[in-house]
Amino acid sequence: SLASTAITCFTRGLDLRKGTEDVLCPANCPLWQFYVFGDGVYASLSSVCGAAIHSGVITNAGGAVRVKTLPGQESYPAANANGIQSQVLSRWASSFSVTAGTKSTALEAVGRSVSTARPSTGKRPKKTLDKKAGNKDCKADIAFLIDGSYNIGQRRFNLQKNFVGKVAVMLGIGTDGPHVGVVQASEHPKIEFYLKNFTTAKEVLFAIKELGFRGGNSNTGKALKYTAQKFFSLESGARKGIPKIIVVFLDGWPSDDLEEAGIVAREFGVNVFIVSVAKPTTEELGMVQDIGFVDKAVCRNNGFFSYQMPTWFGTTKYVKPLVQKLCSHEQMLCSKTCYNSVNIGFLIDGSSSIGESNFQLVLEFVSNVAKAFEISDIGSKVAAVQFTYDQRPEFGFSDHASKEKVLSAIRSISYMSGGTATGDAISFTTRNVFGPVKDGPNKNFLIVVTDGQSYDDVRGPAAAAQKAGITVFSVGIAWAPLDDLKDMASEPRESHTFFTREFTGLEQMVPDIIRGICKDYLDSKQ
Repeated sequence: SLASTAITCFTRGLDLRKGTEDVLCPANCPLWQFYVFGDGVYASLSSVCGAAIHSGVITNAGGAVRVKTLPGQESYPAANANGIQSQVLSRWASSFSVTAGTKSTALEAVGRSVSTARPSTGKRPKKTLDKKAGNKDCKADIAFLIDGSYNIGQRRFNLQKNFVGKVAVMLGIGTDGPHVGVVQASEHPKIEFYLKNFTTAKEVLFAIKELGFRGGNSNTGKALKYTAQKFFSLESGARKGIPKIIVVFLDGWPSDDLEEAGIVAREFGVNVFIVSVAKPTTEELGMVQDIGFVDKAVCRNNGFFSYQMPTWFGTTKYVKPLVQKLCSHEQMLCSKTCYNSVNIGFLIDGSSSIGESNFQLVLEFVSNVAKAFEISDIGSKVAAVQFTYDQRPEFGFSDHASKEKVLSAIRSISYMSGGTATGDAISFTTRNVFGPVKDGPNKNFLIVVTDGQSYDDVRGPAAAAQKAGITVFSVGIAWAPLDDLKDMASEPRESHTFFTREFTGLEQMVPDIIRGICKDYLDSKQ
């Protein structure tokens, strides 16, 4: 039979390449270090040897295990078994199960150990020669939010700096790889250095060594909110389309509340990880104002974004599993926000009752809504159609890949003047503007702006648009009948229907429409 592959305590299901693989687990893996998700069927993110001990296939003395790849599951339950507490995880792309391997294959494997990540081909894979570029497979802009409070104290603060330094080195910082910066949380947050300040691991290590301990209360919530809002600007080195990550290091527990900071971070499209060290013991729980502080702040409460270390001593073995998480690009569920993941089509009434000067107010309204979104080829997109009896596409979703270009295209729309066939215009827009993007990743919204009664039926075309996955907001001005507006709007109709007597009233609606789009976007993701 085939020889089995010797693996390490940390080899995960997803590191194995075959559908069924015989592996040999080493002895004496520290049980509390295992990351295991599920029970019986394990997410491929789990440690293979950890899963094998958890399911009782081997003991901590190691041994032969057969690993079988399985499809992904909607959810993985937590269970405590054989000294290992497995964790809950929702939705993962692949899974595995473990059964006892055979002894004969195990014997042949002794003496040939293989690096954890990939089965050996005899040749050591060369590291990319371009040192400056860094690890191109790990795309991330990361803020390490370190604990500088009296909770941690000077001695452990230095151990924390060592740990962050090791993580920074293993990430493979470089111009095309991850970029990192550091913020220190204490009484008041302080940005120590930004993403753009250093592009090599060597410089980052030096900067971390130089950090001084500030002391004070552990106002982690305040620091997290500050970092989410201030750290990731384009001026300070954040890159478009690269996941934004904050890794919060927390010794013990925070002095303030993390919930609001967690909400702000998610709104800003930032993925929050919490590394909690020496978490509160039973006798300390009375001093903790909110025991669930980790769950409130992390990006998603699915086990992936929280990470625990028992103490600051001997943390080297925690470096690699943390780095693997930070480089799991596809797991950064909070990178997508309503601001960067929607298509907004504007259907603009150009009928003669509006008049040239009011038409300019309509265009201003359209600009102000569009302005709120992050428009780019990989972000949100905007399109506009003007209608009377006829429809005139002004620009489509793929015509302008930046906010400046979209705003200038809106400014240059000229007023048509004519009748009002809103139903036809909705059908035209559903087919020609939204048709090409219907299978794309963004959520689709249509905003109909009209000042009068339509000559044709609006209910049928609007229902067809909604059936095609488009959320419709209706904005009526002056003589637009409320029945028409409600018939066009998506459910719940009250929150998708807007009306103002005067064109000057359009301006006040802008924040509510933006909020409405974001609410619908979030509801669709739950």
